[in-house]
Amino acid sequence: MIRRHFFLLAALAAVVIMLVVGGMKLAFGQKAPGQGGPGGGGRATSVSQTVVSTKAFTDRIEVLGVAKGLQSVTITSNTAEMITAVHFVDGQAVSRGQVLVDLKSASEDAGIAEARVRLAQAERDYQRWKTLADRGVAPRATAEQYLAAVETARAGVASAQAQKLDRVIRAPFSGRVGISDVAPGTLISPGTAIVSLDDVSVIRVDFSVPDRYLATLREGLPISARPDALPGETFQGRIAQIDTRIDPTTRALKARAEFPNPGGRLKPGMLVKVSIDQGVRTAPAVPEAAVQFEGTQASVFVIAKGPKGQVARRTNVETGLASGGFVEISSGVKPGDKIVADGLNRVQDGAPIGGGQGGKKPGAGAGDAGRKAN
Repeated sequence: MIRRHFFLLAALAAVVIMLVVGGMKLAFGQKAPGQGGPGGGGRATSVSQTVVSTKAFTDRIEVLGVAKGLQSVTITSNTAEMITAVHFVDGQAVSRGQVLVDLKSASEDAGIAEARVRLAQAERDYQRWKTLADRGVAPRATAEQYLAAVETARAGVASAQAQKLDRVIRAPFSGRVGISDVAPGTLISPGTAIVSLDDVSVIRVDFSVPDRYLATLREGLPISARPDALPGETFQGRIAQIDTRIDPTTRALKARAEFPNPGGRLKPGMLVKVSIDQGVRTAPAVPEAAVQFEGTQASVFVIAKGPKGQVARRTNVETGLASGGFVEISSGVKPGDKIVADGLNRVQDGAPIGGGQGGKKPGAGAGDAGRKAN
């Protein structure tokens, strides 16, 4: 019994000693590295540094549009009839007026033949009565009646031929046909799609921009297009038309751009990002990793001289465009200022800064920056 109590007391004493030692460590322990206060005390935090430099930025309007051909149509029939012949193959280039499909036209052919017979009979009757009238044997009025009958018969022939034309479907313009499922023997009805036809020598892109850019847009203005389906490729064109009205609901203005398409790379239906450059300017720029955002407020850590060396000072800045990994700075810092390039999560306002000579160097240029018009 005495031995058991002894071991319990020894264990309790060990716990008390551990608690006392832990409390002393907390009471007299030093601050963690990099947690120095505004006075610059504590161990310095090693961060990458960079110098604010000037870069070229381009104001750009960027919007999305859908490509379509210069002319596009779906060929249909205006009558219900059976196809007797197909004169094209899928993907073929066709010219204006070229016959694409023949429909069954036996009754129309018979109607033309009947109309021609009537015309021939009317012409014979007229010639006979005209001869009699010229001799003075028959009244001139009778000859004129037969002349009217001839004109009526000629109109009948033209009507029968027009009905025959409805059985021959031609290309309304030059272009390239798409994929078709029709074949001889197919029965089609009015409105049934036979084949698509597109003129893709020029591609049109309709897009809308906010009305605040009205002063920027004008017909003939150069414009570039970057299709999502062709990464890395850029096509140059111009603004062809600008709508006469602004949408009262969206306050947007519709415009149409045209892009030459000699190689046929652009296809109708492609999603295209069109860009309009408004001008180039030079402004201070910093790496994107050097900018910290809290809500709508942006800030950087400027490296300043402290009581015992360099310290980081949080400085609010106004940002502009972004491109090529750099952000335009409208105010807050100036070219030549040293800032923390990255590792912002390890830095506090007023913390001492160490190292930094091996930090990021400013790039040669930020390139073009785009302002998206939503």
